Amino acid sequence: MKPIDEITQLQQRMQASIIGQPEVVERLLLTLLCDGNVLVEGLPGLAKTRAVKSLAKNMEAEFSRVQFTPDLLPSDITGSEMYLGEQSEERFAFQQGPIFANIVLADEINRAPAKVQAALLEAMEERQITVAGTSHKLPALFMVMATQNPIEQEGTYPLPEAQMDRFLMHVFITHPDTASELEIVRLVRGEGGNHNSSTESAPMAQEVVFAARKEIAAVTIAEPMERYIVDLIAATRGQNSANESVAKYIQVGVSPRGSIALDKCARGHAWLNGRDQVSVEDIRAVANDCLRHRIVLSFEAQADGVTNDDVIDTLLKNVAIA
Repeated sequence: MKPIDEITQLQQRMQASIIGQPEVVERLLLTLLCDGNVLVEGLPGLAKTRAVKSLAKNMEAEFSRVQFTPDLLPSDITGSEMYLGEQSEERFAFQQGPIFANIVLADEINRAPAKVQAALLEAMEERQITVAGTSHKLPALFMVMATQNPIEQEGTYPLPEAQMDRFLMHVFITHPDTASELEIVRLVRGEGGNHNSSTESAPMAQEVVFAARKEIAAVTIAEPMERYIVDLIAATRGQNSANESVAKYIQVGVSPRGSIALDKCARGHAWLNGRDQVSVEDIRAVANDCLRHRIVLSFEAQADGVTNDDVIDTLLKNVAIA
């Protein structure tokens, strides 16, 4: 079976348990296929944790969950050196923390102080952690899905821009419609009964993801599409006239990491939809999720009620395709 067929089956199995959130499922798969990390923001009870658990359950992947709290220590995530005693040949041994998994859920990441959040930076970018001067490699298949609550900000620590930039995508999850919510109630009610595990499909092998990544890397992108990506990013920095209507709302524009993210996700989106070449629709489909967390708004934007998505939508309309 081709990688695209197996990924499509995985997507369908996830959508069967995450009802009414097809875009969230797609964004999780895009992040995995593009070898990135994702920040999911939404109110409690909207299946953020269920979504990433569903991904891990349907794959041959080790899953770990870290509940971030104000008293969490960096070693609670990375692991630490354990003293083995005087009689041991080696006095110390490294005990791995929950970061050593394939799929890591960092729940309510903004509840932990900066020192703990910084412990994730090396893992998210370098795919390794360093403890007591020794570097330890993380698994080849590795993804962090972090969540945060958009309304409960008391006692939280806003993520610094440097860490926000490490996330490939920033996804908003909203309430399902009434029809989907009815299906959710029935699904959860049914899960409370006898569960016949024999009807479950075999989990997808990790090798499928690596094969899919090779095919995504081979997806072509024409020069006009490349220029469109670069021009779009440049507009956030005021480097062309396309941002005249929103220039006063942008304090800090997008870094080159945003261009890289948009290129990766556009190629991944094209591949997921069965195309071997990136179109402008692929770029626009992922632009908001790739860029919204990389733009710092000015005071004027907050005063006028302008959001990051408003700015991005305006730029998508104003930036011309070469």
